[in-house]
Amino acid sequence: MNFHELRGLRADLAFIAHWVRDASHVLDLGCGDGEMMAFLQAEKTCIGYGVEIDDAKIPVCIERGVAVIQQDLEAGMAMFEDSAFDTVLCLSALQMITNVEGVLREIARVGREAIVSFPNFAYWPHRLALLRGRMPVSKTLPYQWYDTPNVRCATIRDFEELANKVGLEVLERVALQDGKPVEFLPNWRGSLAVFRFRKK
Repeated sequence: MNFHELRGLRADLAFIAHWVRDASHVLDLGCGDGEMMAFLQAEKTCIGYGVEIDDAKIPVCIERGVAVIQQDLEAGMAMFEDSAFDTVLCLSALQMITNVEGVLREIARVGREAIVSFPNFAYWPHRLALLRGRMPVSKTLPYQWYDTPNVRCATIRDFEELANKVGLEVLERVALQDGKPVEFLPNWRGSLAVFRFRKK
C-alpha cells in the first residue's frame, strides 16, 4: 500500500504517518488489522511490532507481514525495556483503555517519542447531540451508547491537562477533520485529536 492508497482509505493514518521517521523502530498498540504498521514497513522501512487483542484481526496482521503480539495493551508493555522503540503509536485506542494514566506512562517509558489519537468529544456535532439530549454518534464515535467499546471520553484540552500531570512534553498537537488539520477553533471543529509527545 502506498501513501495515496492509505490516504484514500484512512486519511488520519496518512497524516500521522508523516510524523514517523524513516527506518524507525515502532510499536503499534491496538494495531487492529495492521494497516498502519504494514504501510510503515513498506514505505518508510520501519521495523517493529503490533499489539492487538482481537482474535479476528491477528491473521490479517500476519497476512500483511506485521509481527503481532496478541495481548491486552493495558497488561502488555512490561516485556519491553526503557526507550526500546523510536516511536510508540496508540491510534484511536486510548478511549478504550481503563487505566489511561498508567498506559501513557508506560508508552513514554518504552518509546523515545509517542503518537496517540482519540475522538475529540468537544467536536461541535458531539456538543450538539448532547444539547439535544442524545449521546453523540459520528465517524469517530460510530457506536450507540449501549454497545460502545469506548470507556473514556476526552477533549483536546483534557488530554493536554493529563499530559502535563503525567510528565509528558507535548511536541505537536493537531485536530483532524477528514484527515486534514483544523487551524481555526480546533477543539470545536476537529473530530480527531492527535498528539506527539515524549517524557519530560
